[in-house]
Amino acid sequence: MNTIDLRSADERVVRTSVEVVAKASRDDLGRPTPCSAWTLGDLLAHMTAQHHGFAAAARGGGADLAVWRPRPLDADPVAAYAAAAEEVLAAFAGPDVLDRAFALPEVGPGATFPGAQAIGFHFIDYVVHAWDVARSLGLSYELDDDLAEDALRVALAVPGGDHRLGPGASFRPELPAPEDASPLDRILTALGRSPNWPDGA
Repeated sequence: MNTIDLRSADERVVRTSVEVVAKASRDDLGRPTPCSAWTLGDLLAHMTAQHHGFAAAARGGGADLAVWRPRPLDADPVAAYAAAAEEVLAAFAGPDVLDRAFALPEVGPGATFPGAQAIGFHFIDYVVHAWDVARSLGLSYELDDDLAEDALRVALAVPGGDHRLGPGASFRPELPAPEDASPLDRILTALGRSPNWPDGA
């Protein structure tokens, strides 16, 4: 998908996601999200688990499916999410991490990717999931122009196909985008999100 170093961009997006998640209370956990049948609580459990999984992959332990499995929400899911975000950012900071083989078993049995590409997957996931959380909470969400440029490039490289219709698919089939769509809206529609959710779900 990409061979450039997106760690700085990924860190900015992840830290933004922490700020957005921090605006959620326990009373919000039952809210619907743009992620199909997931509540906000389900989404936070997934986002937290993915941080743990990518951190394990960066350290050479990603082949174990257990490290990717969502856990029951912590008593303080916002703090648990923030801690998981710090864990993955620390794991990505190693000097040779871009060239390591990341095992990503959720992609498929035995699937491995160069670190630079795997971090690109993580980056685009958290661009979209931060937007998911913001929309679930009724908040605005913006991307800096340079981040939007990187994210659009990655989003347009995500393979399409019938696998996007399967259970647990990260993204849904691409949606049409108007000619005057913003970069963020183009990212969202490329990955099957309606920028107008919930009105355009």
